[in-house]
Amino acid sequence: MTRSMIRRAALAAFLAVMASGAIAQSARPPVVYVVRHFDTPAGERDPDLTAVGAARAAALVRWFAKKPLHAIYVTPFKRTAQTVAPLAAARGLTPIVYGPAPSADFLASLKTMREPILIVGHSNTVPDIIAALGGTRPAPLAHPDFGDVWTIEGGRTTTAKIAPR
Repeated sequence: MTRSMIRRAALAAFLAVMASGAIAQSARPPVVYVVRHFDTPAGERDPDLTAVGAARAAALVRWFAKKPLHAIYVTPFKRTAQTVAPLAAARGLTPIVYGPAPSADFLASLKTMREPILIVGHSNTVPDIIAALGGTRPAPLAHPDFGDVWTIEGGRTTTAKIAPR
């Protein structure tokens, strides 16, 4: 084998490895973030966020500062829209309304997304959303359970807490 043939073979091998990595990377499932709307008073049908909830919403912008985000999904209730209003404004995104509960078709469509997305739900829907998207189902949520962000990536689920400032 000549030196030129060896170089061409090495280049071809390198390009094949790079191409397979690019294909594998593009086939990776997207990162999905799920939050329950932030703090609200108990017992009201469609309440606004409390001052603490609004502070968490502002903190969510900081939490997402270096994270890519392609779309935000909310239910038709004020509290979900208010939870992401500062983030949507900062990113120039218009939240997409679903529900009020996620349908099987809606959840299936989210599985086809290839860009990071954020879904805002409620105490009675968040555990099902996380499980349907391949994450580890959290324990049932009670009224005071506010501020968690579940990140589902490649079948792994992590949780972070958004603290109001």
